[in-house]
Amino acid sequence: MSTETKGRVMIVDGMALLFRAFYATSSSGYIRKTKAGIPTNAVYGFLQYFFDAINQFSPTHVICCWDMGSSTFRTETYSQYKQNRSEAPLELLPQFNLVKEVVAEMGVPNIGLTGYEADDCIGTLAKKFQGDTEVFILTGDHDMLQLITEQIKVVIMNKGRSNYTVYDLETLFTAKQLTPLQVIDLKAFMGDTSDNYPGVKGIGEKTALKLLSEYGSVEGCLECLEMLPKSVKKKIEENLDMLHLSRDLARIRLDVPIECDLNECLWNLRHEAASRKFDELEFGGLVKILGEVVNG
Repeated sequence: MSTETKGRVMIVDGMALLFRAFYATSSSGYIRKTKAGIPTNAVYGFLQYFFDAINQFSPTHVICCWDMGSSTFRTETYSQYKQNRSEAPLELLPQFNLVKEVVAEMGVPNIGLTGYEADDCIGTLAKKFQGDTEVFILTGDHDMLQLITEQIKVVIMNKGRSNYTVYDLETLFTAKQLTPLQVIDLKAFMGDTSDNYPGVKGIGEKTALKLLSEYGSVEGCLECLEMLPKSVKKKIEENLDMLHLSRDLARIRLDVPIECDLNECLWNLRHEAASRKFDELEFGGLVKILGEVVNG
């Protein structure tokens, strides 16, 4: 049976869309609010991105994944993980729960688990569903590229609306000369400034890519340490623990204990419930969009 007949599940990285929407719409200094003063700019922008993607990729099933607080197994493993991030803006705080309410009213499951990041839930669900359906992951996070398989594609949102790069195994290799597993090893060597872990001090992207193209993986490099340039060998030897730790932090987990049945994720927009919620939030411009939405 071909993937065409089996459908397509779109797993939405809710945090990526919400943060993107908040900063895209608040940069001018104006924050959309209801008459009661509740900020809604991020939720409004989230919905625009969401429906753009629905129209572009025509999924038969949709799921939305979320972070559930900042404390995860990664912060327990490495206390500095993401410690460089500033607090979420005050106007965004009430919108975390609000956006989930809206998503639920539309008939889309919200998935998240305390102790894990949304990435781990996305990876787990993508792995679980790839045998039964084609999987598209909608995100702005290049870390997700490690999840690509024959059945899983990662849709990276670029600047602006409806501007996507769809990565499959071939595109990933053409664009970055990497396999999905090498995406993890790249981060092991060079670290990640946005997630605040260092990798191997002194090894940047260029050197990391060269090592992976020549030796294939972290293990491959460690087996051939004697063949590496002296300076690179020294850096790796002095930062061996951090190399392994960074790799562990970068690896998205595929075994999160979450339950989600594909049949519960059928894209079947609940027009009336969504309309009521949109009216309540004074999203007049979006109510019209609801009438044009095609279900899976």
